[in-house]
Amino acid sequence: MSEPTGGREPGGAVSLVYAHLRTRIVNGEIPPGTKINIESVARSLEVSQTPVRETLQKLEADGLLDYSPGRGYMTTPVLDAEGLESLFELRFLIEPWSTRVVAEDRITNPGRRLRAELERFEAEISEGGDLRQLVLAHDSRFHGLILKATGNPNVCQAFEQSQAHLHLFRLSPVDRDGQIALREHTRIVEAIADCDPDAAEEAMRAHLQQSYERSAHVFDSESLGGLKRANAYRAHRHRILR
Repeated sequence: MSEPTGGREPGGAVSLVYAHLRTRIVNGEIPPGTKINIESVARSLEVSQTPVRETLQKLEADGLLDYSPGRGYMTTPVLDAEGLESLFELRFLIEPWSTRVVAEDRITNPGRRLRAELERFEAEISEGGDLRQLVLAHDSRFHGLILKATGNPNVCQAFEQSQAHLHLFRLSPVDRDGQIALREHTRIVEAIADCDPDAAEEAMRAHLQQSYERSAHVFDSESLGGLKRANAYRAHRHRILR
């Protein structure tokens, strides 16, 4: 089968299929509980089934697909109230500490790299495109830069395995034009670049708090989640906001 859109290199076809399916799942175009038909995906993207199978394994590792014998691959549910709380409990443990650590070190301070990332994101916004995907990519890069700057591989691994950004953006499009991310990330960068660990930690903590609040609003709407999910959210909310 010809692969005009993915090129002749197998890696190129996998990248194509992965980007296509991940974007559609995160954007909600492929709803939770949908079975992924390998033959149909291969035919629609004009690739063989091999890169599709490789892609589905990657998406399973991302937590976006589940595999069961006899049923194949299906998209996973979006976060519920408890899942959202658990995710932010991890982030509150890791990220304020990481931000403080990198702000304390004047030699390896990542302020310049973070400012370059903000400039890159602003340029991408001005060029247009899929804003939701641009915000997702920027958010992942921004937080990843801070975590990597700690020099602690265990912290990076724990965060990467959580796939936090994928699941949050799949839950709700909370920053449609990227301005919220720019505003809150700029405060964090300024504190890090100034080598002010107290301000940096507080800026990150405030950012996570606001991000949690924005994401959690979905559980206040019966039309989006139902009364059971809303009640579950209210029952757990006080714990993470204490």
